[in-house]
Amino acid sequence: MTTAHPLTAAQVDLTDLGVFERNEAWSRFDVLRREAPVHWNPEPAPNSGFWSLTRHEDIVAVDRDAETFTSTGYVNLEEVHDDDLAELRRSMLESDGVRHRALRKLLQRDFGGQTLKKYEEFLRGLTEATVDAALRRGEFDFVKEISADFPIQVLARMLDVPARDTGRLIAWGNRIIGNTDPDYADVLLGDAESDRYKHLPFRSPASLEVFEYGRELARQRRGGDGEDLVSRLVNRVPVDGEPLTATEFDNYFLLLVVAGNETTRHAISHSMLALLDNPDQLALLQAEPERIPVAVEEMLRWASPVYHFRRTATRDVELRGRHIKAGEKVVMWFASGNRDEDVFDDPYTFDVTRKPNDHVTFGKGSPHFCLGNNLARMEIRLMFETLLPRLRRIDRAGDVRRVRSNFVNGIKQFPVRVETT
Repeated sequence: MTTAHPLTAAQVDLTDLGVFERNEAWSRFDVLRREAPVHWNPEPAPNSGFWSLTRHEDIVAVDRDAETFTSTGYVNLEEVHDDDLAELRRSMLESDGVRHRALRKLLQRDFGGQTLKKYEEFLRGLTEATVDAALRRGEFDFVKEISADFPIQVLARMLDVPARDTGRLIAWGNRIIGNTDPDYADVLLGDAESDRYKHLPFRSPASLEVFEYGRELARQRRGGDGEDLVSRLVNRVPVDGEPLTATEFDNYFLLLVVAGNETTRHAISHSMLALLDNPDQLALLQAEPERIPVAVEEMLRWASPVYHFRRTATRDVELRGRHIKAGEKVVMWFASGNRDEDVFDDPYTFDVTRKPNDHVTFGKGSPHFCLGNNLARMEIRLMFETLLPRLRRIDRAGDVRRVRSNFVNGIKQFPVRVETT
């Protein structure tokens, strides 16, 4: 009988999408944290390779240092050596400094905790409607009927768009974020045909449909007194005094459609799967639902719905003895930081009582700290406060299928069978 040899850091390739689709990235992160926490990962042409950061401490330090590690340009692994294209695709995520702060403040109050509290009972009603409809089925795809349905219903209300459009919003998010998954993508990133769309976010033709939809909403709302997010974007002037350009509006709207749905959806899916796989934790929350707000932080750590964000070094810099050159890509693997043994005791144990919980799911102390973090926390809390008391039993009813991506840690199919109380 032969024994498989463990991987070395030199054998770890975080561009291998199959590793992520099979949920095998965690062992690779373990190797890198232990052997090479600042690790050079080659890439096939036309890309040029990147530095992987896998320790919590380094991720936090780099995320906070926008002067040395900039978001300007691109925040994913793709390389497009054309300044005009970078400007066409620039959103708040790909901005730093004064303009970034101005774009962020446009909607910061709308996503603030005090503002969202006013909508809590309304959002609870949306949660109950989603849960009721799903549980009536008895057997269903948890992703489709619960995880994807609820966040998109919330987003539709915030954008003030008809409920009949939620299916399109979900599909657009899938096609854009899932640009490396054949089940989702119109054109796979890296295929020759994708060059036709290199001027679009994520090289996805679905972006054009989102732009068209958003522009029509903007036309209808411009000059009005609406309080929805689109009205805020078209009728407010950023604090730096520079109105949104047409391109900035397009990319801001697309960011809301994608980020406002995808990450919360995957966090809810991973959290339910973790509770199913850890019935003692499920039983604890059902017996003591007052623990759910603390449990939400563990759910966010465990789910790590975004694997990474990329920065670009603005100058030559040394990190843990490795020499990073100006212009090189530096990738913060948030998912790895959330399993760092130096920060989390038993990081591969799902513990809903874990406290403190210093996860980096939303970033930490960064200028790019997730604008929607309060909304995501509220949505996850409301979902499990509503769902768990209704469950007498929940079991898998088929295979769990994951998104083929090293960017989004997503579940695309999660069949379950339930018995209700």
